[in-house]
Amino acid sequence: MTTTRPDFGLIIVGDEILSGKRADKHLPKLIELLSARGLQLGWSEYVGDKPERITETLKRAFASGDIVFSCGGIGATPDDHTRQCAARALGVPLELHPEAEALIRERMQDTAREQGIPYEPDRSDNIHRLNMGVFPQGATIIRNPYNKIPGFTVGTVHFVPGFPVMAWPMMENVLDERYAHLFSKGAYVEKSVIVFGSMEATLTPLMEQVEREHPTVKVFSLPSVDHPTYGRHIDLGVKGAPEHVDPAYRTLLDGLAVLKARLGPELVRN
Repeated sequence: MTTTRPDFGLIIVGDEILSGKRADKHLPKLIELLSARGLQLGWSEYVGDKPERITETLKRAFASGDIVFSCGGIGATPDDHTRQCAARALGVPLELHPEAEALIRERMQDTAREQGIPYEPDRSDNIHRLNMGVFPQGATIIRNPYNKIPGFTVGTVHFVPGFPVMAWPMMENVLDERYAHLFSKGAYVEKSVIVFGSMEATLTPLMEQVEREHPTVKVFSLPSVDHPTYGRHIDLGVKGAPEHVDPAYRTLLDGLAVLKARLGPELVRN
């Protein structure tokens, strides 16, 4: 019996990304982390700081059954809405997580010691910092090796800060601790060939034929008009498990031969 593997998804929260004030670095990093474990990113979504839109995005994520990382908006400033939106999307209250509270208090003590001042737990700014540990009811924490301020998990949706120095090791730890059973190094390959002087419309029937005859692979077509080496061309290929890719790729090459396509180098990517 074939078991359907969950997709991996990524949500990036923040007006600063959509306005161009900051460039997103999480997407390529998560692709790298997944690829190193034989996994692929299934989808990504960018959303600004509007609470209603964040809530709707998270509702879809929770309902999807996918393994999702949400980056950003879990701080305690007025423009941080992700924690509240997650609770609203789940229909549960927010509460101060006891482990998160302990870690945040530990971090505040560390900071006071570094600054050479006494730790005052009841000072208003320290009380406010505890809001960073207020999560949807039922959440579990994601430890933060950078400064101890945790993220949180509900189901298969994992919430981390927007700062790469914190988010990336947290995402990596989640993958290794929770999803090692999904790793499949060496179980994925792409094979393609450079096709010169052809149009995608001409190649589409062949692509459909390959997917029809080999339903366990995906066919891809990546056109380029100004490649520094190949110039105008189409990178045409198949991707999937090696034992399925090889026969599908042979079908693709046979079809290109029938079309008398002019071919360039063949490419293999793991």
